[in-house]
Amino acid sequence: MQLDHSFTVPAGPDDAWKLFLDLGRVAPCMPGAVLDTLDGDSFTGRVKVKVGAVQMSYRGEGTVSRDGAARSMHLDLSGSETRGSGTASATVTATLAADPLGTRVRVRTDLDITGRPAQFGRGIMTEVGDRIVQQFATRLEELLRDSAGSASVTATTGAAPSAHLSPEPEAVDLGAAVLPVLLRKAAVPTAAVLVTVVVIQLLRRRSRR
Repeated sequence: MQLDHSFTVPAGPDDAWKLFLDLGRVAPCMPGAVLDTLDGDSFTGRVKVKVGAVQMSYRGEGTVSRDGAARSMHLDLSGSETRGSGTASATVTATLAADPLGTRVRVRTDLDITGRPAQFGRGIMTEVGDRIVQQFATRLEELLRDSAGSASVTATTGAAPSAHLSPEPEAVDLGAAVLPVLLRKAAVPTAAVLVTVVVIQLLRRRSRR
């Protein structure tokens, strides 16, 4: 499944790119995610999501490659449920470009997922992705504003806190994104049923006359 998203951050491309190089600072901006280790271009982490009362936790790993000239970074991610048989893998490409409002970030995700989330169709996954990206962009914007007072944003590739010190990720609630899509999908068949009932009632009244 291929998903495309974009958002704008209030910083010039050079400053935004320097921040994106620092996974240790950017990763906490992703809702529901915690970075456990970071060793050069390799990292491990955890993600927790919930839909209503159902929670799903994933543990995974990834690698990142960068193209400074194109201001583009590519991530290969894979993970599995900590309590279940579901798996998830994705390749994510983020490209930064100058924008009148700062920097436009375009993200393309090729996602392959199994288990409980696989029951959701593309429409729901796109809606979920939109909500997560919006939250990520908001947090990233706050981080950039906090960094505005510094002379520059220094990129680092040191290790993240060890796994036993990393906090448990706060589950990102997907219910707010899933429910409206499910309701929209249900609206058409529900309306069809209502129309059918009305027509039958009208026909019955005419036959009685």
